[in-house]
Amino acid sequence: MKAELLKREGNNVTLKITVENDKFEAAVTKAYNKNKGKYNIPGFRKGKAPKMVIESQYGKGIFYNDAIEILFPEVYPTAIDELNIDPIDRPDLDVEEISKDNGLVMVVNVEVKPEIQLGDYKGIEISKVDNNVSEEAVESSLKEMADKNARVLSVEDKALENGDTAVIDFEGFESGVAFEGGKGENHNLVIGSNTFIPGFEEQLVGKKSGEEVEVNVTFPEEYHAENLAGKPVVFKVKVNDVKVKEVPELDDEFAKDTSEFDTLAELRADVKAKLEAESQNRADAEMRNAIVEKVSANTEVEVPNAMVQNQIDNMLMELNYQLQMQGLNLQQLLEMTGRSIEELREERREDAEKLVKSSLVLEAVAKSENIEVSEEELDAELDKMASMYNMEVDKLKASLKETDTEDIKGQVKIRKTIDLLVENAKIA
Repeated sequence: MKAELLKREGNNVTLKITVENDKFEAAVTKAYNKNKGKYNIPGFRKGKAPKMVIESQYGKGIFYNDAIEILFPEVYPTAIDELNIDPIDRPDLDVEEISKDNGLVMVVNVEVKPEIQLGDYKGIEISKVDNNVSEEAVESSLKEMADKNARVLSVEDKALENGDTAVIDFEGFESGVAFEGGKGENHNLVIGSNTFIPGFEEQLVGKKSGEEVEVNVTFPEEYHAENLAGKPVVFKVKVNDVKVKEVPELDDEFAKDTSEFDTLAELRADVKAKLEAESQNRADAEMRNAIVEKVSANTEVEVPNAMVQNQIDNMLMELNYQLQMQGLNLQQLLEMTGRSIEELREERREDAEKLVKSSLVLEAVAKSENIEVSEEELDAELDKMASMYNMEVDKLKASLKETDTEDIKGQVKIRKTIDLLVENAKIA
């Protein structure tokens, strides 16, 4: 096999791959053996007709396409390795020649990773991120804990006010006719939560258990159900119960009941320590992102569209996963917001381009600095992952494909590369 680089224009490369005739003929024979059972030739049992007989009936090149499909996955990786190019998209293949003298000659067009001329990446100046934790933040966190441990109690003869929970039956009518999806029984509605149509909750304020009320509201113009969007409706509502939240006092008893500590002072100190650790992690992440952004800004590179599209694909897959956790999916989001998938992709293009450029720049820095991942470092990373997933490390390793392991090594390499940038940065 012979590989030759014909031209490179930006991120597009054209190469020629030549495969010797005897190797091509061997692939043709493999294609014949694989497909001969498909042909019915008079005088031969199905699958028993010789290759030359099938070729005489259907043409000399009847098995060429299949032979190329057999050969290409074998010779293409060798060719791009010899030519030291890094494809990022599927190759476009044209057959230039098939002959006894020259064998199989293929011309391949493919988009590759761009050539990068790194700018300055050491001595980057960034501002230190404030990671102080205020006493107000500690107090707010404690109040959140108390709120989560609050009890909700029914109260007789209590008029509803913001923060109370109304247990209601309701049914909605548009022009006097009940509409689909507008009915509910014993629904818990927190007054002031703004979970119902604007104006609904305010009209329940002051009502008591057992009272009935007609609530007049108008659906928003952008409401997902087109038949109700912008329409005035009436909800007939009955208040079945009024509940109030009883929040526990922040004292030593609260600390004993909700934590492993005996005093509120000990709990407060633990909360502050955890908030400080979280704040430090956020500050470190912001600082690392700021350095990567500055190094990326110092580098001129033509970001390949194929990589941007792949990144957008990944972003939408992640969005769909998050929506599924909420009982939705991407299609439902599009219907609710009135957007097309093309608009959603375009909205994410700028962020995708930044991520791809940063990835390319970090890869170039790692190459420039000869950053690699040792087996010991990989094992340490797998140990951390096994601990995180509560698995035995041997079972984790056995579950990983080769591509998974390479992805993990790549993540460690990027982390090491950013570590190098941080170590060489000027932080004011």
